[in-house]
Amino acid sequence: MDRALRLLARSRFLSRAPASDPRPGPGPGGAALLLLRPPNVFRMASQNSFRIEYDTFGELKVPNDKYYGAQTVRSTMNFKIGGVTERMPIPVIKAFGVLKRAAAEVNQDYGLDPKIANAIMKAADEVAEGKLNDHFPLVVWQTGSGTQTNMNVNEVISNRAIEMLGGELGSKKPVHPNDHVNKSQSSNDTFPTAMHIAAAVEVHEVLLPGLQKLHDALDAKSKEFAQIIKIGRTHTQDAVPLTLGQEFSGYVQQVKYATTRIKGAMPRIYELAAGGTAVGTGLNTRIGFAEKVAAKVAALTGLPFVTAPNKFEALAAHDALVELSGAMNTAACSLMKIANDIRFLGSGPRSGLGELILPENEPGSSIMPGKVNPTQCEALTMVAAQVMGNHVAITIGGSSGHFELNVFKPLMIKNVLHSARLLGDASVSFTENCVVGIQANTERINKLMNESLMLVTALNPHIGYDKAAKIAKTAHKTGSTLRATAIELGYLTAEQFDEWVKPKDMLGPK
Repeated sequence: MDRALRLLARSRFLSRAPASDPRPGPGPGGAALLLLRPPNVFRMASQNSFRIEYDTFGELKVPNDKYYGAQTVRSTMNFKIGGVTERMPIPVIKAFGVLKRAAAEVNQDYGLDPKIANAIMKAADEVAEGKLNDHFPLVVWQTGSGTQTNMNVNEVISNRAIEMLGGELGSKKPVHPNDHVNKSQSSNDTFPTAMHIAAAVEVHEVLLPGLQKLHDALDAKSKEFAQIIKIGRTHTQDAVPLTLGQEFSGYVQQVKYATTRIKGAMPRIYELAAGGTAVGTGLNTRIGFAEKVAAKVAALTGLPFVTAPNKFEALAAHDALVELSGAMNTAACSLMKIANDIRFLGSGPRSGLGELILPENEPGSSIMPGKVNPTQCEALTMVAAQVMGNHVAITIGGSSGHFELNVFKPLMIKNVLHSARLLGDASVSFTENCVVGIQANTERINKLMNESLMLVTALNPHIGYDKAAKIAKTAHKTGSTLRATAIELGYLTAEQFDEWVKPKDMLGPK
């Protein structure tokens, strides 16, 4: 047993190359090492479960069934934060696929070997289509520039392209992750470019359609309820009448404005940092590269992307994402108000306001039989709260750019995408499972309206504010009706009261 352990230790020692010289040449000790270990940097482990790859810090074991390389593995070792739930959002990875394909196309125009460029484009397409999602294990909580994720993408595309060309994984031949996949690029401009692509796609595919669906459903209800007169409430207390349709029209306008604000933030999201490279100067790119990449991305996505007019701003600040998040934060405020109104108006069924009848979707209690709760309203308000929290993190991240680079990029895009997805999905859920099924409880609405003391407001032009207030206070104290109290106080006749106090005449200016 001792002899076996000594042999194992000796074999491990001899198979490990110095970090500064991974492929020793002839000379004392060098020849011996070459005899004991294959000279290629991508040699396979004896058990065929991993291969050995190198980065500038030395060798690392890389799983044979993964396309990523040494830098990705090193990041998984250094940033064990949060686990799989904290991985870089897939929309960012897909956006990188779009970007890397576009860059390869443009680099081919500038002289990149077409064979290499085509292989990169094919591999990048697979990334953009989500076919290689399992090869991106890195978490958000890494370098603030997103460098490790950029290299994760470079390594995956490089190795997949190598595989397509019949080469050996990890060899970096004939497709090198830095020299070819990352050609004319830096993490400092590619990651913010991917951020903007991912945010724009999520807004267009999830957020805006969700808000539009909610808008249309609320608009339909506003029209359906146009003739139902109810009592209004301010400060949660009785106020003058309005129609249920008018009340819902306010919700419609809020969602319309939410959509308008989000669309208004998008022109800055369409500006791409690609071509700025390390600090915004465009070092190691060619004239026209930035414009061509933006045009390719626009063609691939169908969205109006352009090159950012100032790359220094595009790398050092992410005000565009803060602006977009601010618009989503405002939308969250609107949805919080709408959901709360609807759940309170639907409270009951016998001891609440009960003006609305909400759809009954599932049992509401594990102990109270028959209870049903406004769960869609609760889900939407929780989403709104989360979006507000996300905006705080995005605001802090956006304000923390130092000199030529903001280093809160992963945090910012994680939360922007989270907000967009939550708002879009929750809007659809709220629409389909609540709004479209809302009914007006007209019996309850009429009862509450006719009992309201604030109908007395209609008397102001006829008998003055002070006398109208006296009628309301007296009726409230005695438990009498406005009509009986007004007559008893001698301020007007029954005929006058019936003529002047008509809820249908209190719905707008004369």
